[in-house]
Amino acid sequence: MGFLMAGSDSIYLGVDIGGTKVAAGLVDASGEILAKARAPMNPRGSAGEGFAAVRSAIDAALAMKPGVKLSGVGLCSPGPLDPRTGIVLNPPNLPCWRNYPLAKEVSKAYGVAARVDNDANAAGLAEYLWGAARGYRYVFYATLGTGIGTGIVFDGKIYHGRTGAAAEGGHITIDWHGPKCGCGKHGCIEVLASGPAIAARARAKIAAGDPRGAHLLKLVGGTEKIQAEQVAEAWRASDALATEVLAETADLLAIWLGNVIDVLEPEIIVIGGGVGELASHWFDRIKQKLPAWSINQRCTEIPIVLARYSADAGIAGAAALCVQ
Repeated sequence: MGFLMAGSDSIYLGVDIGGTKVAAGLVDASGEILAKARAPMNPRGSAGEGFAAVRSAIDAALAMKPGVKLSGVGLCSPGPLDPRTGIVLNPPNLPCWRNYPLAKEVSKAYGVAARVDNDANAAGLAEYLWGAARGYRYVFYATLGTGIGTGIVFDGKIYHGRTGAAAEGGHITIDWHGPKCGCGKHGCIEVLASGPAIAARARAKIAAGDPRGAHLLKLVGGTEKIQAEQVAEAWRASDALATEVLAETADLLAIWLGNVIDVLEPEIIVIGGGVGELASHWFDRIKQKLPAWSINQRCTEIPIVLARYSADAGIAGAAALCVQ
């Protein structure tokens, strides 16, 4: 299935499929989201029930703009998947689908071409087309949140690698003595700098008797209740422990991005996600630390910027899959 050519009046449908919900939105040729809707997803039902949830969200979005003519449908699904065939292979978060031909089923149901990819790849493409990376040819995108996902866009094309499994940048190991990641490896950037990692580092410092976390503890009422959001709130209130935790996180991201730059040398690095928004306040520190972790003597020339799309990155990214 090839890319569609974008016209100025083209309308695309972007569908963001998760383990608990499906979000669908209508997106115009400039990347504006015109309407969006959600439907619950039952990940452990039958394949047909999973597809019914996708149709429910799509139909609800289409009902908001009656008579709209779609130029294509893009879908972000948990992986592993094959972006070339549009088949969802065996995602742990969606056991209802095994070797499920999602693109084919959507195309058959709605009479337009459909494309499937993972959310970070797609969001990177949306930033290249419409967002913070517009005008750049070589883009590295990362979404920082509960996990860390990444996408690579070169010359307007997502880099998929040999089988479609490329760009798992969240699982680059930067400390082989580090904690075990959910992927099975040790010391991945995801297990060190994601939202849960930030919270865990704050909890560990307080549990070790660090007295500087008084404000943070007062905020949440107990060590076990600390989440990344509270660490951010405490930092904004000048809490010394929270500040140290976030400075350490920025330093870990600098080590990681130094490796990324040495391998890819992108023209721009775009950071999205909830933790990405928090990290954006530390971009200057990350840039300052980069020369210690990259052999590229011009590494500090590469802009590190916040993504245009935040909560709607999945919808915008899915729609971007339809566009050339």
